[in-house]
Amino acid sequence: MKKIEISRRRFLQGSVALCVYATSSFSFTSQHDDTTTTLKNIPYLCNMCRNKCAGFARVENGKVSKLDPNHYFPKSRNMLCPKGNAGIDALYDEDRLKYPLIRVGERGDGRYKKVTWDEAYEYIKEKLVTIIDEEKDNRSTIAYCNGEGFNKDEYIQFFGSKLGSANFLDEGSICLNTKLGATQLTIGDIGEMDVAGSDYLIISGANRYESLITPDSIDMLHVKQKLVVLDPRCTVTATKADEYLPLYPGTDLAFCLSMMYVALEEKLYNKTYVQEYFEDFEKLKKHILQEKYTPEWAEKKTHIPAKKIYQISREFFSAKNPLYYLGRRSVWSQNDFQLRRAMVLINALAGSINKKGGIIFGKPFVLKKEEINEPFYNNTQDRFDLDGIVYGSRKGGSWLNFREQVVTQKTPYKVRTMFIRKHNIMQNMPNIAKTKQMLEMMDLVVVLDTMPSDTAMMADVILPECTYLEREDMVVSFNRLEPSLALRNKVIEPLYESRSMQDILKGLGKKLSQPLFEVSAKYDEELQESIEELGKEKAFEEGGYDLAELYQNDITTRNKALIIKDFGVEVYTSLKTKGVWHPYIDEQKEIVNNYYQYYPQQKRFYSVSRDYKVQCFLKKLKKAGFDAMPTWHNHYDFTPQKGSFRLITGRYITSTQTATTNNIILKEFKEKNCVWINNRVAQQMGIADGDSVVLSSSIGSVVIQAYPTNKIAPEVVWFAHGFGTDSQELTHAYGKGASDNVLIEDRFEKIYGCATMHETDITIRKL
Repeated sequence: MKKIEISRRRFLQGSVALCVYATSSFSFTSQHDDTTTTLKNIPYLCNMCRNKCAGFARVENGKVSKLDPNHYFPKSRNMLCPKGNAGIDALYDEDRLKYPLIRVGERGDGRYKKVTWDEAYEYIKEKLVTIIDEEKDNRSTIAYCNGEGFNKDEYIQFFGSKLGSANFLDEGSICLNTKLGATQLTIGDIGEMDVAGSDYLIISGANRYESLITPDSIDMLHVKQKLVVLDPRCTVTATKADEYLPLYPGTDLAFCLSMMYVALEEKLYNKTYVQEYFEDFEKLKKHILQEKYTPEWAEKKTHIPAKKIYQISREFFSAKNPLYYLGRRSVWSQNDFQLRRAMVLINALAGSINKKGGIIFGKPFVLKKEEINEPFYNNTQDRFDLDGIVYGSRKGGSWLNFREQVVTQKTPYKVRTMFIRKHNIMQNMPNIAKTKQMLEMMDLVVVLDTMPSDTAMMADVILPECTYLEREDMVVSFNRLEPSLALRNKVIEPLYESRSMQDILKGLGKKLSQPLFEVSAKYDEELQESIEELGKEKAFEEGGYDLAELYQNDITTRNKALIIKDFGVEVYTSLKTKGVWHPYIDEQKEIVNNYYQYYPQQKRFYSVSRDYKVQCFLKKLKKAGFDAMPTWHNHYDFTPQKGSFRLITGRYITSTQTATTNNIILKEFKEKNCVWINNRVAQQMGIADGDSVVLSSSIGSVVIQAYPTNKIAPEVVWFAHGFGTDSQELTHAYGKGASDNVLIEDRFEKIYGCATMHETDITIRKL
């Protein structure tokens, strides 16, 4: 297949022109000079980051030539960011995985042989059946993981509900679980932040203008009254703020506690809201005031002047629609859960819950799940990684706790197999060396991915999954304020021998079902009784042991049946032609150039009727020996070791973790990362711009180029996540920049088991 070349100039022109090419899926043929061109515009949902913007793919003679934004989608509002435009290279990247592969060398050396799909399935079957037999049908000897994105629930259904393992892990414990958990436990829902409706916005740490450009990022520019940004680094977001407050890493909680102190001491809080919705308000008030979390106290912790804290607090609580933005990034420190709790409580004290400009509950569309017959495996043992974790997530677990127990061989049973999909665990977790050690202990590692990542290079079997433009996925419900349904339609057929996840699991399920049933029949007494009563064939069918049950019909048939049954034919037609449906799609109108109104103002779900209480005091935390309310401890103080620097990380707009660094289009914008170091410190150390320096922590070291700047504090250094790839198969990313997770120590907090990313001190040496 001829590679489609896209110049940087052409890419930039496409990025700036935000007009939609067509309003529906269509095709036509044109003849010129005895040639025929078939042109289609097909609606799809992007997968270049977690935002899932909608677009139209221009397909000429079976090849995707351009990606355009879709103006029908309230979530992405006719926008497509640089990563979204560069999705075309994710499809045509010459380095992408093309065929099933089986390892022939040592684990990690990159030596594989091309095999057929059946050979790959057979290899997995032989290994897996032996392992589960030796473990006497304990299906939890298999661990399986999946990163953020569509199809995760189906993946869990296959390996958890049908195959029977309890050990699923995802990105939550290295990403948003503390934020999601803190919000859910405090107000009963994770909610949605109405940034566009806010007139006073405080952002702690989240760098939306530099790391994730989406419509709600743009909304932050339009805050009518004031934008306040707290960050140890003067980010692009900080430069857009009305007030930028540099503070020490990990001290945001002290700032929040002092804001609550001012609100309670000066009685600035919304008394009517507090009286109606708060539980244990007097406990919270007594705690904050008795601990004397004054702005003067917070100044010593945060480095923000007390006078400024008083000012911001008074302005915030006097605003009509204030919002303390909860953030959209990984865990910072040991106090992160309590920080997120404090943020929610500040919003609640201001009455900014279930109202315009605050945290809204909204009214999302509910999609019914497909029912399947789930077998019961009597010999499967429970997961172990949440032992000692107060809440945690049974769905996604605690990655660092899981890995630690496997590596130190403290697990209650052996974990011998890992299935890894869309989750580059060799690069996305602190302490890469320990992840490598864990994978080396496995008897079988299977990777489903589109690219030969560092994790794929540790696999025994690599199964090439097709990209998001080559598949249809199950319909998804989006948004709470302006709810809609959206569908990822297949744009072209899968290239090479890649397959969709559904097709991969269907083939694997057919290969594994009967052999694994025989293993269960060997050890499971209840199954033996069922076989004796019903016979093997009926016990197999009625017991739900057919692992491919969900895939009796293809994804298009499943979507059609589900959508038409619950929403009707017109909705299905809209999803296939426009990619989106919402109740007012035929009435939406363009307000100004490329800016649309989707829902009429009076039809948006700013406030909904529901019973909830703001929980100030969490009894389960108290019982487990943790703080029931947000509390500061002296070990939270910012105290880097003498001669050391606190390492903090983030990302660029052109990067989605490690998934996009091989993209040849995005590479032109940011090929590698560099380390930000205070310019005065750099001068004292004889470090100039572009000099190579060695950064070292207790677990490793990297070489990276220096960027001296006055936009970072003397005791802090920063560099972007997503670089430093070791896989030589990624020809555009290999050897470019450094990986932060070589340095970041593998600590985790004990409330949700989340990795703490900003508690590692490093030293710097000029080469």
